[in-house]
Amino acid sequence: MSPRMAKALVNGLLLGGAVVALFPLVWMLSVSFMQPGEASSLPPPLLPRHFTFDNYRELFVHAGMGRYFANSLLVSAAITVFSVLINVMAGYAFAKLRFTGRQRLFQALVGGLVIPAQVAMLPLFLLLKYIGLINTYGAVIVPALATIFGIFLVRQYTSGIPDDLLEAARIDGAGEARIFIQIVMPLLKPIMVTLAIFTFLAAWNDFMWPLIALTGQEHYTLPIALASLSREHVQDSELMMAGSVVTVVPVLALFLAMQRYYLEGLLLGSVKG
Repeated sequence: MSPRMAKALVNGLLLGGAVVALFPLVWMLSVSFMQPGEASSLPPPLLPRHFTFDNYRELFVHAGMGRYFANSLLVSAAITVFSVLINVMAGYAFAKLRFTGRQRLFQALVGGLVIPAQVAMLPLFLLLKYIGLINTYGAVIVPALATIFGIFLVRQYTSGIPDDLLEAARIDGAGEARIFIQIVMPLLKPIMVTLAIFTFLAAWNDFMWPLIALTGQEHYTLPIALASLSREHVQDSELMMAGSVVTVVPVLALFLAMQRYYLEGLLLGSVKG
């Protein structure tokens, strides 16, 4: 096979894979603009016969989707900001600071990665109930403030920062806080962006823990609200697809806009680690 044919074959396979992957998203978007019952006809239409925004109007005017969207945005943004800050500080400490038990503590943290998250949900729920955080935004935000994966990712990346650079700053009289803020954090920008995107996407799409911790409907995030709405409108495929678009498109657009920084941070972290 000639190189040109091989290239054409590879590009064709990639194009076919892209079409298969994107078709459900495109059809979801198309159905969201259809009139009630139109998507249930056989064969299902690919494009709406009569373009309408009624499904989105129903979501935001009567179903309260605007409140749920604001809840998701608030929770995801708070988790992202505070989690990135805490994970960066912890990862830097494990990589560059010397303290008793550092290595054993880090090994214990890494060992925690093999424990399924579902195992810790019951004791975590009881603990948050004891301190009065259940059915508040804090019940979702506080458990996500520090993650083992985030600490590990930052620690591996920070290990590539030369120790001589930090020692030179200490010799010049810089304190640890100043070294961290003025020297370390600018060098960690790629991994911070990567971690921020990863954290925001995970927080936005999280379903299981908010479902357990948020018992009041006024605190629902988008995934929970969409699941609740599907029980009330099980036959209304067009309305459900509109809700899915509202849930998926914002984070999909964010990822596509930031994917270069996301992949760059992951690759740099793997090289430096």
